[in-house]
Amino acid sequence: MTIKSAYQDLEHRFQRMAVFGEAMSVLHWDMAVMMPPGGAKPRSEQLAAMRVMHHAMMVDPAIGDLLDAAEAMPLDDWQEANVREMRREYIHATAVPSDLVEALSMACSDCETTWRTAKKDNEFKAVLPEMERVLSLSREMGEAKAAKLNCGLYDALLDQYEPLGKSAEIDPIFDDYAAFLPDFLQAVLDKQARDGAPVQANAPFPVDKQRELTRHFAEAVGFSFASGRLDESAHPFSTGYKGDSRITVRYDENDYSQGLMAVMHECGHALYEQGLPDAWHNQPVGAARGMAIHESQSLIVEMQACRSREFVGWASASLARAFGEQAAFEPDNLYRQYIRVKPDFIRVDADEVTYPAHVILRYRLEKALLEGDMKLADLPGAWNDGMQKLLGITPPTDTVGCMQDIHWYDGAWGYFPTYTLGAMTAAQLFKAATDADPDIEAGLARGDFTPLLSWLRDHIHSQGSRWNTRELTERATGRALDPQAFKDHLRNRYLGDA
Repeated sequence: MTIKSAYQDLEHRFQRMAVFGEAMSVLHWDMAVMMPPGGAKPRSEQLAAMRVMHHAMMVDPAIGDLLDAAEAMPLDDWQEANVREMRREYIHATAVPSDLVEALSMACSDCETTWRTAKKDNEFKAVLPEMERVLSLSREMGEAKAAKLNCGLYDALLDQYEPLGKSAEIDPIFDDYAAFLPDFLQAVLDKQARDGAPVQANAPFPVDKQRELTRHFAEAVGFSFASGRLDESAHPFSTGYKGDSRITVRYDENDYSQGLMAVMHECGHALYEQGLPDAWHNQPVGAARGMAIHESQSLIVEMQACRSREFVGWASASLARAFGEQAAFEPDNLYRQYIRVKPDFIRVDADEVTYPAHVILRYRLEKALLEGDMKLADLPGAWNDGMQKLLGITPPTDTVGCMQDIHWYDGAWGYFPTYTLGAMTAAQLFKAATDADPDIEAGLARGDFTPLLSWLRDHIHSQGSRWNTRELTERATGRALDPQAFKDHLRNRYLGDA
């Protein structure tokens, strides 16, 4: 076999594995959106079987030989990056035996199903045994990968979501924000008290009207319904693949903004997927560059753009058409609503000032649980203590406390830090974009995301995984991630004259 055919063989193999992944994403979407309860056990078995098959394809010893051959030949920049990403996926896969892959898949599906009922019933103990198994298997997987990656347990799990991410780099960033937050939060609350509360819109907000409104906003930001869907689920999420993006939302008749902003957030994810390079579809280098960048794309839409004065001015008319003319929908009042800061129990509903506290709490707790410094049975109490320390509030139930998020119950350990890393990256990217193109903010005032989306397509989406996160951020903004950009954004938005 020639070196050239070795590389071509690798492309073919990884394309087939990517198609497997696409099929699994649709099965998981169906499970969350429309599968009847009776389908839970067979679906768990289906997903487990497919993951084992996918894993078997990835750990084929021939791939190791092919990678060795391809790495020895001259490749162009994209091919070289593709082989690098293939090698990374191969290392992760070969670190874990197939029986562990199957066991963890089954455990996660079973735990997620139990969590849905336990959350409704506020019964943490009901899901504890299955969560213990997920944690134990996740720890086992992390230890196996840590040995192959020559890093710590937590960093091995983090690397699944944020390649090359290190807790040693995250710790000072999060500690700095935790120290920054108390005084800044108090200053914002004091300013809001001086300014007075904004007028609140009159509920109810019929779900059928909300569905029409969220579709209208999704189209405005550039989401293509020719290659995407918008559905409802217990927890908003985005999945699918290029050509078939699927986003979900939940609606509350007493608060239209929850559903609306969740759709804007998930549209940011979907736009990223829809904008990935066509030439490298179903190749590792054509995939999104880790979850910190992915979260930056959702938050640049939801927080940076859709809560800007410019966009709110356009949105006010759409809200009035949907729900009737109200003083609450006047642009100035609406803007004050959208940047209203109030410590709350629910992460997905949190404002951008307090949101990082939710992530910091989860990050600290999952590290303690994974490293054996805390028992899982103590999670509810530790959660409540952490919320009190960081935000001065204590959840009244575990439903709005440690059971609110799906991630741990579905096996996503090491994922949470990417949310706040993404928020910080979003602030830095948006500043670079608006500095480079003044028409971005003018476009938002017209409800036109084309200028912003064009900049993101050029600097982020079209780059796929050609660069690592640091390199991609540096190329787009001129410097690596700088948490100061996020704090400057918060000061300007929340303590400025707005």
